[in-house]
Order: sequence, then C-alpha cells, then structure tokens
Amino acid sequence: MRLTRREWLAAAGSSAALAIAGGLRQARAAAGEPIFKTIPSSGERLPPVGVGTARRYQGAAQDALAQLRETLRVFAAAGGKVIDTAPSYGNAEEVLGGLLESLALRDSLFLATKVSSTGREAGLAQIEQSFRKLRSRRIDLIAVHNLQDVDRQLATLRELKDGGRIRYVGLTTSFSAQHDELAALIRREKPDFVQVDYALDNRAAASSVLPAAQEHGAAVMVNLPFGRSSVFRAVQGRELPAWAADFDARSWAQFFLKYIISHEAVTVAIPGTATPGYAADNTGAATGRLPDAAARRRMEAFIDTL
Repeated sequence: MRLTRREWLAAAGSSAALAIAGGLRQARAAAGEPIFKTIPSSGERLPPVGVGTARRYQGAAQDALAQLRETLRVFAAAGGKVIDTAPSYGNAEEVLGGLLESLALRDSLFLATKVSSTGREAGLAQIEQSFRKLRSRRIDLIAVHNLQDVDRQLATLRELKDGGRIRYVGLTTSFSAQHDELAALIRREKPDFVQVDYALDNRAAASSVLPAAQEHGAAVMVNLPFGRSSVFRAVQGRELPAWAADFDARSWAQFFLKYIISHEAVTVAIPGTATPGYAADNTGAATGRLPDAAARRRMEAFIDTL
C-alpha cells in the first residue's frame, strides 16, 4: 500500500484513518521484521522511529487533543516507543502528560525531555516542573537543551540519575553552529545520549557529532529528520523512485527516515508527528530492510540534484 502524505492527512482523525493504519500494519508485517537500535551505555533496545512534540503539541485546542490522542495510540500500537518533548515547547509537556495518562501508556513508552535553564536552582525547579507536567515519577531521559549552562545542568542530571529518578542523561542541539562544541563535550563528558539535527539534505552532523558519539558510546537521537520539511518540498510532485523498494521504503517519509536510521551511530529519529496517518507512516520506516552504504550514497546524490 503506497499513500502520499497528503492522503494520510486527509484521512487523519476519521474512521478511514483507522482502516488505513490497519492496512499499513499488514504491509509492514509483510515487509519484514521490526528494526531495533541499541543504547550503548546500557544495551537497552529501542525502535528507531519516535515522536517529536515541538510546535505541534503546544497550545493544542480542545478539538486538536482528540487527534493527538489518536496519534499517540496509533504510534504505540504500531510499536513506537520514544517520545521527545521539552519545557521550551510551550505547554507540550503538560499536553503530552495528560494524553499519556488518559491512554494509560506511560509505562510502555520511553519519555525524553530537556532542561534549558541557567543556574542550579532554576534548573532543578524546571526539572521538577517537568515531572509534574508529564505526570511521571521517573523520566527516561533528560538532556541539557542546546548546551545551555551545560556543566552545571549536566552535574544536576547526573545526581538525579544516581538517585534513580532519571535513567539517562544527555546533551542536545538543533544548531549546526554548535556541532563542534557538542562533539567536544561527547569526548569529555561521555553522555548516555546526544540529540542533533540531521537529515538527508543536512548531513553536517555526520562529519563531527555522529563519529564522536559512535567512538564514545553515546546513543544518538535525531531531531529535524525532515529538515524542517525541506526534503518534502524538494520532492513535491515527484514519484518515489523504484529503487526505494530495495530497502522497503513505501513513502517519501519512510525514504527519508530510513536514510537517517541506517547510519550506524543513530539510535532513534524523532519526526514531529501530530496525525494518526503520519504516526502509522513514520513507524513503517522501522521495519524491513535499510539502505546499505551504496544506497545511502545514491540517496544523497538524488537529493543533491533537486
């Protein structure tokens, strides 16, 4: 079954969306086994496609909450696990916490958030607020967001990890200008996770952050895997190439995500996901074959000519 992003959006939130999601689950089962990636510091395995909540979950009106709730239900039913949020995403933490509580999904998910304050007390206050908003006594991962007050906040996170309140600590950036600094911090601090911007048309992290993470045992969470939608704009009106079937990509979203998660250093990509159709489509990238080195080079050459 091959559907465009536009067709998914038109169906999202309706009974048709549920039928489509069921069809895609059957298609994924036929395509191959689920893919898992390993967190180097623990050996825990995760499905490599998650959900990002920036913009899409903040300020959600009441009529949008039903769609977001169904999105998370479809995501979890399709085998998804990792959900990423942050205090800087408006009220996204609070919205997410309420939705997960209503779905009784918290214990089956890997929940990640961030700290983006300056000063120990301000950082602790923000972290405690995240626990309350997410309605969780333990958070799987908290990362220092965009390297803000990084030494002080990282020390606090390690104390919380030692106390069992969080499971992993990390560092994030969504700015290419911070890649060199992040790579240096990986080598020095050896965090459990790093989060970095990386996409088929934004490959800068592959020359700095990703090698450092692989060398020093940091799991990699990829933000902006669609390049703020730039890759979709680049292929607008184009058919998926026939050779995408060689690695079981059945949509452009899966094409782009499979490129990301096929990198050996990458643990999970977190595309912004706010409709049930997108949740089903995105998680489809986490099954079947992945592009090998030759296919990855072909994908790069393809996008570079557009």
